[in-house]
Amino acid sequence: MASEDTAGSGDKSEWETEVDTKVPAAEDYERQEDSDVNMAASAVEAQSEEKEARDPRKWKWSVIFLCFYGFMASIKPCEPFITPYLLSSEKNFTREQVTNEITPVLTYSYMAVLVPAFLLTDLLRYKPVLIMQGISQVVIWVILLLGNTLLQMQFMEFFYGITMACRVAYSSYIFSLVNPVLYQRVAGYSRSSVLLGVFTSSVLGQMCMTLGNITFYTLNVISLGFVSFGLLLALCLPWPKRSLFFNHANQEAAATANKSELDKMNPNEERSSSAAPPHAAACWKDSLLVQMLLEVRNVMKRPSMRLWSLWWVFNSTGYYLVLFYVHILWNKVYPVTENSKVYNGGVEAASTLLSAMTSFLAGFVKIRWNIWSELVIGVITAVQAGLLLLMGTTGDIWVCYVSYVLFRGFYQFLVPIATFQIASSLTKELCALVFGINTFLGTVLKTIISLIFSDKRGLGFDVHKQFLVYFIYFTLLTVVYLACAAVVLIRHYRNHLSEAGGGRAMDQATSTELNPMAVNLEAEPLSNGKTAQAQ
Repeated sequence: MASEDTAGSGDKSEWETEVDTKVPAAEDYERQEDSDVNMAASAVEAQSEEKEARDPRKWKWSVIFLCFYGFMASIKPCEPFITPYLLSSEKNFTREQVTNEITPVLTYSYMAVLVPAFLLTDLLRYKPVLIMQGISQVVIWVILLLGNTLLQMQFMEFFYGITMACRVAYSSYIFSLVNPVLYQRVAGYSRSSVLLGVFTSSVLGQMCMTLGNITFYTLNVISLGFVSFGLLLALCLPWPKRSLFFNHANQEAAATANKSELDKMNPNEERSSSAAPPHAAACWKDSLLVQMLLEVRNVMKRPSMRLWSLWWVFNSTGYYLVLFYVHILWNKVYPVTENSKVYNGGVEAASTLLSAMTSFLAGFVKIRWNIWSELVIGVITAVQAGLLLLMGTTGDIWVCYVSYVLFRGFYQFLVPIATFQIASSLTKELCALVFGINTFLGTVLKTIISLIFSDKRGLGFDVHKQFLVYFIYFTLLTVVYLACAAVVLIRHYRNHLSEAGGGRAMDQATSTELNPMAVNLEAEPLSNGKTAQAQ
């Protein structure tokens, strides 16, 4: 801690008249003592984690209920049909209003709410933010049912942005229920439940439209019932006792108790930390969140961390812009008048299923990512650019559908790879902070692009021109990735030839496997010599 550093300098001045070799000895003793404290705490924590892992009764019902909540909260059968609903005779908005005045509000709202939602999620321990998300979803469908003006639909998009920002609460809630040894297993459960909910929702919506031949209004009433039930489930969720950044009172108390025990074991030794009282500035600098923010700068010096974080920022920006506007494109390519011939739900179900399959297959990819990452990203981004060009120029709606499904599948293939490459060497606190920063930067970039090209106050492009912009955007990313790949490969083979010429055998790089169980995520040493323990 900063106060301990101050105290240490004070002790050194008192010993200036003594032999200098005593100072390193005292420092060695302090480091050994701190090491003993950390080892003892880690041993107790490891025993507790193993005991909990062997006894699933303590956590399984909470995880089951949370996964059930995630499944039910994802069932909104009318979600793939919101754009056709706004453009239909039931609402009678024009395509220009939906493209240039209503949809851009979603991006602005998401950017404005994302950081407060991220901080409140941890400060309030998840549950209140999930309740806020449930309330926002209810408000969305009430406005869709009762609203008829442009301003009301803009408010609907504003609450949609709140709903998207609050999703972080569900993805991180699971970590407060179980110990770190169970994270991989239960995170898979929670993600699978959401994917299954989205798939079920899309299939249900498509069946209602095609087989039931119901109106968009009726489908919205059904969706309102599901989101209301999801809100009731959120109210029944257990309230976690801990979180990543702000709620560490119990852990700090335990650490203090451990140090007190060591003090009793060494009553004749003075503690250097007691030489000076703690200061407010020192306490602020020693807060976990501030330490994590300072450490992000050092983490980003790693080439792989920079590459995959930049991929997360830039490619996710293009991906979500396509998701926001693709339904408007489908309506323009195939402006149907019969609700039973709108296949948005079926296409979303197929894309969700393919995304789940590609994400699963990514776990079995074994290549030397330190060499081939840029090339793989560049090739996939080039394919996505081609698919966007095809979507923006074709007049065949089925070509649009297939291109969209493939576009999503390629993106979701890289998501678990990027997640592992970023998270494999970080604690869960640093991991959450890095992903939060990446998501925020991507949201800022989405906002800038929407304001320039989509918003009525900017260029106000129609949807076909916007997809041409997205094609150019992905093409530029492809050029950058492939140029970086060429540099990496040339450098690698030059090193290989130089080592071969010098008679040295090239070290074989170990293939990176997407298996976080083999990686120690419990503690990551910070640049200031401290350790951020995963709680």
